[in-house]
Amino acid sequence: MKVLILRHQFKTLRATRHAPSSSRCDGASDTPRRCPEEGTREAVFGGLVNGASTKEEEFEHDIPEDLGPLQFVKLRKHHSLVDNAWFCDHITVQGPVAFQEATFPCYRWVQADSVLCLPEGTARLAGNNALDVFQKHREKELKERRQIYCWATWKEGLPLTIAAGCEEDLPANMRFHEEKRLDFEWTLKAGALEMVLKHAYTLLSSWNRFEDFDHIFWGQKNTLAGQWFPGLYNPLMAPFDDPTFTLHSPSRDLPDENILCWVISQRPQMKRQGLDMGWSCAWITGVGPGGGTSRLCKHPPPTLHPDPTEKVRQRWQDDELFGYQFLNGTNPMLLRRCTSLPSRLVLPSGMEELRTQLEKELQNSSLFEADFILLDGIPANVIRGEKQYLAAPLVMLKMDTSGKLLPMVIQIQSPSPSSPTPPLFLPSDPPLAWLLAKSWVRNSDFQLHQLQYHLLNTHLLAEVIAVATMRCLPGLHPVFKLLIPHIRYTMEINTRARTQLLSDGGIFDKAVSTGGGGHVHLLRRALAQLTYCSLCPPNNLADRGLLGIPGALYACDALRLWEITARYVEGIIHLFYHGDDVVRGDPELQAWCREITEVGLCQAQNRGFPISFQSQNQLCHFLTMCVFTCTAQHEAINQGQLDWYAWVPNAPCTMRMPPPTTKEDVTMATVMGSLPDVRQACLQMVVTWHLGRRQPDMVPLGRHKEKYFSDPKAKSILNQFQTDLENLEREITARNEQLDLPYEYLKPSLIENSITI
Repeated sequence: MKVLILRHQFKTLRATRHAPSSSRCDGASDTPRRCPEEGTREAVFGGLVNGASTKEEEFEHDIPEDLGPLQFVKLRKHHSLVDNAWFCDHITVQGPVAFQEATFPCYRWVQADSVLCLPEGTARLAGNNALDVFQKHREKELKERRQIYCWATWKEGLPLTIAAGCEEDLPANMRFHEEKRLDFEWTLKAGALEMVLKHAYTLLSSWNRFEDFDHIFWGQKNTLAGQWFPGLYNPLMAPFDDPTFTLHSPSRDLPDENILCWVISQRPQMKRQGLDMGWSCAWITGVGPGGGTSRLCKHPPPTLHPDPTEKVRQRWQDDELFGYQFLNGTNPMLLRRCTSLPSRLVLPSGMEELRTQLEKELQNSSLFEADFILLDGIPANVIRGEKQYLAAPLVMLKMDTSGKLLPMVIQIQSPSPSSPTPPLFLPSDPPLAWLLAKSWVRNSDFQLHQLQYHLLNTHLLAEVIAVATMRCLPGLHPVFKLLIPHIRYTMEINTRARTQLLSDGGIFDKAVSTGGGGHVHLLRRALAQLTYCSLCPPNNLADRGLLGIPGALYACDALRLWEITARYVEGIIHLFYHGDDVVRGDPELQAWCREITEVGLCQAQNRGFPISFQSQNQLCHFLTMCVFTCTAQHEAINQGQLDWYAWVPNAPCTMRMPPPTTKEDVTMATVMGSLPDVRQACLQMVVTWHLGRRQPDMVPLGRHKEKYFSDPKAKSILNQFQTDLENLEREITARNEQLDLPYEYLKPSLIENSITI
């Protein structure tokens, strides 16, 4: 027999099977009979490797005897002077007969003198025989896991979290691997340095007009954010030439290590001359002021589309781009089609023409609203002794015949006893007054996006799913094998968020208008409104009246991804649950369901979350929601942050003056005095770059390398999932080539397989 061990080093491996006895045990059976412990037969071999190497390695070891069908292997690491932990991917045992192979998934750290007992990788449901060897193993595993993965209350009235005061307190198997940890911590330091440099750079500059934000619109960028370089393209050049361009930074020297982060963008003249096309770039060579060079190669060469971040900087004041963001920006979750005029929209006398226009759009089913009422009454932050401000705007928009979504009226404040008829702002108002009203809307959208739709609806929900999975589902369970690739790194990124972004004195307190405690109030309100249906795109989009809108790209792509994910989930579940009675009779599955709804989500059954599964369809729908939330939904909400937030005036993190009560008194000084100051703007840019950039060890959706399932049928279903995603990728790519502003956030190759940032 040959035993193949993947990744890192081990000193002893123990392969175990149960020998024939009066109660015969067949290790290949899905429902093995009783195997008495005294019937255990073991083969022990050691000395595979001796050393402290940290690189990935693969080992083989020959065993002279035939061990027969294997059920478990035991893996042990002896204590040594250099007591570094080792990570094992999986163990493969190849028998003497051709094509006879057994795989034992591990994907865990082996520490100190610990012994890991790894069952063969065939997924199995719980049995009724307490003496069954697999049943005893899963019960022991869950007992140990419940002691390791404990619930904690981060803030009263919010979902429970993993019990960890900092990332060092987390279970080792939930921690970042070394590459991820080093990258995360380095970028935090680089971001902090960049913020200091930007702040220092602006000390002698004015901050009195929008162009002043250009002083901080540079530095670390992802592939969607860049800088204009002059003299890049000759429009008379033949279309099939293969030119080499020389680019010069127009304003300052750039460090050698940063030059490759800057992206070539098409010059505005190209679009005016009808040359709005992408470029194929083979490589970029950066030459620093000291003469050093660096070269970035791409295989195959990417096509560089017009830069969304630059487009935002140029067009952020346009009503069309303002409306577009409600459909396809970084927060496409708030807009809904009107079935009646909102009751809190107060139309005073003299506004009869506006009422007529609104009612006409309502009759045509082309009237939409974005209501930020959740922010009403939330206490605003105080930053460095200066009071910040919040509002709860209501925006009414219309969709014209060309599919553009355009704002009609903005009511910044809710009616109150002191202001029963708050002012309404219109596109016909003085330009600065109308722009300031839109800035208030964008600030409010920033708050709800970050806290309700990003933090709560993806991060915290995914953490509840992750902790419940580790506490209730053993490694042999098919639902565990289905979900475990989609909770990678989630506990650590959430723990870091609580200790760095949302902690007392953290980023929210330093720069965001809901910081200082308002964010917790807002999260409690949002949780009270979080329903099960709101997490499922078919239900959510239908409820908001957004089905069938050609320009709703998020809606279109989300529905396609939901359908593909649902087919994948159904394929896996139907392999193991052959009827509704099997679903109802699975105690581990039912405990997992209750743990999520009643414990992690704090009695969420009143908001539609199930406390039990009664059918295959119900189970598949819930699991599709889990996978979609941990992958596609998070990517749709997270990936666009840098595109839409890097140009700070488009989405100000805070407002430093109260909302205007008159239109005529709004001046440029009023607008600039309301937007974030230099320090706050620098923080916003650095944090959104850190959160919105592509991760270096990113695993695309469905492309995880871990082989938790050993069943060929399960592997075939995963392969079909990957094929379906590839087909969708081609469809989205072809569509985007026809768009002025491509929607890339739900391209399968850009969707991460779990929430890792």
